[in-house]
Amino acid sequence: MTLPQDALWYKDAIIYQVHVRTFQDSNGDGIGDFRGLAEKLDYLQELGVNALWLMPFFPSPLRDDGYDIADYRSVHPSYGTLDDFKHFLAIAHERGIRVIMEMVLNHTSDQHPWFQESRSSRDNPRRDWYVWSDTDNRYRGTRIIFLDTETSNWARDPVSQSYYWHRFFSHQPDLNYDNPAVREEMWSVMRFWLEMGVDGFRLDAVPYLVEREGTSCENLPETHVILKDLRRRLDEHFPGRMLLAEANQWPADLRPYFADGDEFHMAFHFPVMPRMFMSVKLEDRKPITDILQQTPAIPDPCQWCLFLRNHDELTLEMVTDIERDYMYDTYAGDKAMRLNLGIRRRLAPLLDNDRRRVELMNGMLMSFPGTPIIYYGDEIGMGDNVHLGDRNGVRTPMQWDAGWNAGFSKADPENLYSPLILDPVYGYPAVNVYAQSRSGHSLLAWMKRLIATRKSTQVFGRGSIEFLQPANHRVLAYVRQLKNETVLVVNNLSSSAQAVELDLRRYKGNILVEMFGRNIFPRIGDLPYLLTMGPYQFFWFRLRRI
Repeated sequence: MTLPQDALWYKDAIIYQVHVRTFQDSNGDGIGDFRGLAEKLDYLQELGVNALWLMPFFPSPLRDDGYDIADYRSVHPSYGTLDDFKHFLAIAHERGIRVIMEMVLNHTSDQHPWFQESRSSRDNPRRDWYVWSDTDNRYRGTRIIFLDTETSNWARDPVSQSYYWHRFFSHQPDLNYDNPAVREEMWSVMRFWLEMGVDGFRLDAVPYLVEREGTSCENLPETHVILKDLRRRLDEHFPGRMLLAEANQWPADLRPYFADGDEFHMAFHFPVMPRMFMSVKLEDRKPITDILQQTPAIPDPCQWCLFLRNHDELTLEMVTDIERDYMYDTYAGDKAMRLNLGIRRRLAPLLDNDRRRVELMNGMLMSFPGTPIIYYGDEIGMGDNVHLGDRNGVRTPMQWDAGWNAGFSKADPENLYSPLILDPVYGYPAVNVYAQSRSGHSLLAWMKRLIATRKSTQVFGRGSIEFLQPANHRVLAYVRQLKNETVLVVNNLSSSAQAVELDLRRYKGNILVEMFGRNIFPRIGDLPYLLTMGPYQFFWFRLRRI
């Protein structure tokens, strides 16, 4: 099936992030695979998502959950074969679901044949495919990203008796993008998957492609030249496909990644997410309004990508030291919950399993400017296991039912790639898709309604935003507008009931139609518009002249 040819499809997308190995095991080996994922596409279609973002599924030693790639043109045997991937892709497209795959451009595994050749001899033709040095004194101004595990961005290679550069783990050497052969090869890899029918790429760790002495080795002009060239080739040969930037930077530093609409189509807005958690805990709209007002305008075809949680820790890189301490104290009192500069927890546990707060946070996610991403399992309120190493505690098997292995696999429980969540609150007997699909009042049922309502209009994905400034700072209110359509969103960030008066005089004569129940609220007049709201309640109103 050929998907509709709207070049801006990503603006209206509801993206669902999933790791192949976490979702459904079709062959009973304890590891999710592409055949299992294909079996569950009906579920995703019913949920309302229309794009899937897949974490890396390439052959890999799996020392960094697949981000350490050993072969860019194949599928990890645990997840199936290339034919299994093609079968999954075809079924996804039949259901109107696009597929965005992870492309890790910055580094490979140290087990990749390219690196094995590069380290084998200083005369090897691939020697210059990585960044080598006789000393570890170069690029001194560059920060270390994985502070908990790495002490330097250089690692000594015992084979070639020299140092190689790595911005991530020492088993992930950085590719040398000053080498034209590397740039050509990486485009060739992308073309391989695009020809297969993939709809877009999330490009991992893009700020770090190029190194220069005397700089932070991040966001360099040379990096943008490389990325623009990739985009040019994409548009030329594969129009309608999409590039999403993973660049954990402040909004002003991220703005150049959109360039003039000729670099990335989308980029993650990392700083919004911790401030949403902050605003709900402080019961104050200021953290959210500040960061969104600091966010620069971007070219019309471009889009921000928003999420509440994902496969990594809740990153606290883009906050002040005071804000980070506050977030740690508030959301990660147990030090086991902390990792690098972040918090390794899922959405429901972060919000103390408070359904009202979970709904409010998802309501804001779906109504802010940008494209929302749902992390697998968050639609049913799955929990985490902070006692699993690294970030594996938020990557446990999907909980389908209360039966054997939560319906994820027929394997013996000891053979699962990860233990299931078993605690009394979040364990799979209490939290699973089957139980929630039988109740019209479950979180899953509510999420389906939220997604359907979001998809009923393009105003959220494509419209402008204007914040209102009511005296009550516990209320966050904004107007989304697209052409002649206007939507008013009002969020109560407080754990108690609130009253708010909104200045809506410019919309005098309009009535408010609540979008979930389609109920009519009083007409706007000359006086401030009074709303009373329950704890963590939110409203979406269409403004109509009748």
